[in-house]
Formats: sequence, structure tokens, C-alpha cells
Amino acid sequence: MRAAAVTLLARRDYATAELRAKLESSGYQPDAVSQALSELIHERLIDDARFIENYIAQHAERGEGPVRIAADLEARQLDGVLTDAALAGQDWSARARAVRQRKFGPELPESWAKKARQARFLQYRGFSSDHIRSALGPDFDPDAPA
Repeated sequence: MRAAAVTLLARRDYATAELRAKLESSGYQPDAVSQALSELIHERLIDDARFIENYIAQHAERGEGPVRIAADLEARQLDGVLTDAALAGQDWSARARAVRQRKFGPELPESWAKKARQARFLQYRGFSSDHIRSALGPDFDPDAPA
């Protein structure tokens, strides 16, 4: 079983819960899986904090925001405290601006319709309303001449 776990880890990094589920679905006994995972954790072959940091870095580069990333990590049964600490180390407002510029270009939206479309896009990508406001610039003045 240890060899199977190491083979899986050689392909990609796994969170502890993911690797446990994978090994148990392969037919290994839960007690034996727990023992093997304890050894792998002790040897630092499995490290949930490292997994979280790598996951955040990889998905942030893809243009995903902290809300979406946190939800994905929570679905993987990872510690929320570790996730929150790792997410706090990023400048999400700057990332939201970069994602918006990559998709829509450098100029800010000129109308409410364009602003709403861009805001929906950023919300879908997992950015919070504060990050979206930062990326889209100041609100329009409806009384200003066009």
C-alpha cells in the first residue's frame, strides 16, 4: 500500500483526505491506510499546508479568485485556518484587475451594461465584491455628460 501511495504522489501532490479516499477505494483497509498516511505525513511526503499553497498559486495564475479557491479547498476537506492564512498572502485586488484586463482589455467599462458584464465574469471566477469594485474602477456619475 505504501508503494501505491508513493506512486500516486509521484504523479501529483495530494491532500491527506484525497489520498485516503483514493487508497480506500482501491481496496485497502482503513486502519492500514491511516497507518501509512501517518508515516507519509511524518516523512513530509504529504503536507496539507504545502498542498494548499501550491493549489492557491496554481489556480490564482489561472485567474481564479479567493472565493472559488476556498470553496474548492473546503470540498477537499482541508483545514479552513490553513486555507485562510494562505489566501491572505495574495493581493486579490491586483489579480482581479489583471484578470479583467486579460479578458476585456486595459480600458475601463464605459457603460453600466459593460460594467455589469465584467462584474459577473469576475464574480464567476471567484472574486469578492470588494475585489470586483477595485478592478472596475470608480462608479459612474449618471449626471455627467457622456
